[in-house]
This record gives sequence, C-alpha cells and structure tokens, in this order.
Amino acid sequence: MVSERGLQVLRAIVQDYVDTREPVGSKTIVERHAFGVSAATIRNDMALLEDEELIVAPHTSSGRVPTDKGYRVFVDHLAEIRPLSSAQRSAIASFLDGSGDLDDVLVRTVRALTQLTGQVAIVQYPSFARANVTHVELVQLGGGRMLVIVVTDTGRVSQRLTFVGEDFDDTDLAHIRARLGTLLVGRPVREGLQRIAERLEVPDAQAPAHERATDEIVRAVAEELEEFRQDKLVMAGSANLARSESDFRGSIYPLLEAIEEQVTLLRLMGEMVADEQGLAASIGRENEAFGLAEASVVASDYDATGSLARVGVLGPTRMDYPTNLATVRAVARYLTRMLEQDDNSR
Repeated sequence: MVSERGLQVLRAIVQDYVDTREPVGSKTIVERHAFGVSAATIRNDMALLEDEELIVAPHTSSGRVPTDKGYRVFVDHLAEIRPLSSAQRSAIASFLDGSGDLDDVLVRTVRALTQLTGQVAIVQYPSFARANVTHVELVQLGGGRMLVIVVTDTGRVSQRLTFVGEDFDDTDLAHIRARLGTLLVGRPVREGLQRIAERLEVPDAQAPAHERATDEIVRAVAEELEEFRQDKLVMAGSANLARSESDFRGSIYPLLEAIEEQVTLLRLMGEMVADEQGLAASIGRENEAFGLAEASVVASDYDATGSLARVGVLGPTRMDYPTNLATVRAVARYLTRMLEQDDNSR
C-alpha cells in the first residue's frame, strides 16, 4: 500500500519527468514542491515507491522515473479531471464548427486533437451496421456514368461513381430512384444488404435497360453499405511519433504498423474499459498483447445518435495524462453535442 504522501511524491515525479524528460531526485522534489519535509524523508518515500515497482532508477546514482505501473497508479488516483481553459475550448470549437457531413466532422476532430495534445489522434467511426438508409440520390454525369449518393441517419454520406452504359431520360431515372427507395430507404444497412443480395440472385439479361442499370446501381450501393459495416478509424498526427522517438526504448515501427493497418488499434480501442465518466486509459505493458508495450492510449466515449464510439490519443508512456484525458473528454462531449444537433435538425 502506498501512503497519501507517497502518492503525492509519485505525482510529483510523474509531473516533473513529463515536463523535463529528466530523472527526478529527492532534492529536486523538495525544491519544486511544497511537501514541508526534508530530502531524506522524500528519499524514504521514493524507496517505498521503488519497492512497489512504481518508480525505477534508469542509471546508477540517478534520479527516478515512473514505471508503467507507476503511470497506472498515477492515472487511477488522479483528482477530478480539470476542465480545459477557455482558449482550449475555443480551439476545439474553431476546428469543429462549420463541419459538413460525418466524414468531415471526424477528420476535423482528429486534427483538433493532435494540435491540442501533440499526440497521434484517433477517432472511431460509429457502428453503421445499425444505421438506417434515409436517402439514395442519383446524378447523371453523362457518357453512361452515374454518381450514386447514399445517406444514413447517423449522418454518414457516401458517394460512388458507377458506369451504367447509357444515359436515361427523366422518366426512367425517376423509376430507378423509386425502385431503390422501395428497396433501401428506411431500412437498416444490414437489411438493405440482404434485400440487395436477394434482388441480384437471379439476373435477367432480357430485362429493360433501366432495370439492368438499376442492378448496376444496386451493386454500387451494396459496396457502399458493405463499407458502412466495417469498423474503421480516422487518424492524424503520425509524425508526432518521430518527434517523440527518444521516449521509446525500442523501435517506433510497431506503432507505425498499427496505425497503417488499423486492425490492432480497433481491437485495443474496443477492449479498453471506461470509467463512469466514459474515460479509459491503457498504459505500456497493458498493451503488450497488441504489440504496443511502449505506448499508451487514452480515450473517451462519444455518442453518435445512440451508437457509442471512441475518440482518443496514442503516444509514448511519458505523456501528460491529465491534460490528454481532459482534452479527449472535452472533444468527445463537443462531438456528441454536434451529432445530436445534426440529428435533431434532420
């Protein structure tokens, strides 16, 4: 068990090490923090923290640095997360205000997060498997090309160009739109895919041209809906890993690989356990199963019209946990409000 003063000493070591990147000694703690005790007493507290494997000496006769376990205890014993300053909140608003569709909102979200934290920013797309298709629009571009636009009630808008072989008059185009509307609009993505599969089971080579064109368009819609079902991430700030490379004992390649492939990060983000505030942190060796034992992820839940997803940051274990947790929480809350307002306006 760590005493209350021991926790305060640990907090001082974490804060000073994050600020300076230098091992922290007892004399430094006495000079920088008002404990009201001697350096000898602080050394005793540090010895107990070292016995608990919360801090370690990276070199003989050096100061101490936090271990992964020490960071975990520090995060678990954080006082109430401080709210962001008005300047930080204004920065979030300036990044996100005026956003368009969901794709644009999430891109702006990760840009805001990486600017505010200096870490790799990550945001999960909401699960679209439960989304409902609200609109399918067709735009003829000439030369037999058709732009197919699909909208869901989660705010996702996607578009795909498909070749249908010829252009149609207004009557046939209206007929195709009506058939697509009957097939998909008002139905969940999963059900829409099922209905598309049933329609395409028995193609009719003798069908009228607009019916064959409808099948081509339906295939394009199916490809879009299939992408809706796939979990994916939006990320920004990968270059920040190179800037903090000295904080990693080994290579940053596993992190870059995880960012590129996404699957590992999706699993990790999905398995992190959030507290009652919707905040979660996974630190250092806790990520060993994912090949990310030298990295930490802090995240917060956001609500996309009833479907929870996560927004967070990835970086070295030597990170400013209080600020990063406060930032991801603030961004998640702002994102939730934006999506609620967009949902109510439809």
